Amino acid sequence: MTISQRLNKENTAGYIFISLFIIGFLAFTIVPIGVSFVLSFTDYDILSAPTFIGLNNFKEMFQDPTFWQSMGVTFYYALVSVPLRLIFALLVAMVLVRPSKASGVYRAVYYLPSIIGSSVAVAVLWKRLFASDGAINALLAMVGLPGDTAWLAQTNTALWVLIILAVWQFGSSMLIFLSGLKQIPVSYYEAATIDGASGPKKFFSITLPMLTPVIFFNLVMQLINGFMAFTQCYIITGGKPLNTTLFYSVYMYQCSFQFNRMGYGCAMAWIMLILVAVMTGILFKTSNKWVYYESK
Repeated sequence: MTISQRLNKENTAGYIFISLFIIGFLAFTIVPIGVSFVLSFTDYDILSAPTFIGLNNFKEMFQDPTFWQSMGVTFYYALVSVPLRLIFALLVAMVLVRPSKASGVYRAVYYLPSIIGSSVAVAVLWKRLFASDGAINALLAMVGLPGDTAWLAQTNTALWVLIILAVWQFGSSMLIFLSGLKQIPVSYYEAATIDGASGPKKFFSITLPMLTPVIFFNLVMQLINGFMAFTQCYIITGGKPLNTTLFYSVYMYQCSFQFNRMGYGCAMAWIMLILVAVMTGILFKTSNKWVYYESK
């Protein structure tokens, strides 16, 4: 057998092994994306054949007050929860980076919420915790504070219940920060100590600049996840009260499957895709201003 025949045989075997993934990727990702793009220009109620209406869905969308409200809620949720989650994750990572006998256990415990945080069960539990007769009010009453707050029924607190849940799911970012902290050479800190640098000076002059690639990665990933949040809103609040917690993804779901306006929902999906792509592009474009790569 010649070398070219052997390579062809190996390539064929490789394609056979990845064929299931390729078929699944085409059938459940590429084709649905293309179909949603076509449906975004139609009036489609799922029960009957779609009717082409051009840009009417997009025109109606920009005149829909609920669309703008859900967009504002989602932006507020993402732009508040993501920085808080990253800050909290970094603080915990800096504590856990110090070697100890129980550090492995602590890392597993802190990472657990990220695994189960988006599940329906956790959302139901979170809803019960912040109910009027839930554990949060009971704890507040035990320490002498008002214990009758309707957290999920007030417009000024309901969204913060969801934000707190998002911050609680800091485990994945924490592990990535932990890995980044371990890559910083100890010699940098030793040299700074000899020069008499204080703890805050070491953090802002060494730790933070060396972590900027990790911060950038976490920021992009968590920002995308923030705009895609669905389960928390759908299970805990359903967008109530007065749509002050109505996430964009939940309103898109309502339009598509509850109001039977699949064409309108597909148009909303493409608007969100464009917005997320633009924001991600801005982050990548500006990364050379604040992200430090040691190899440069």
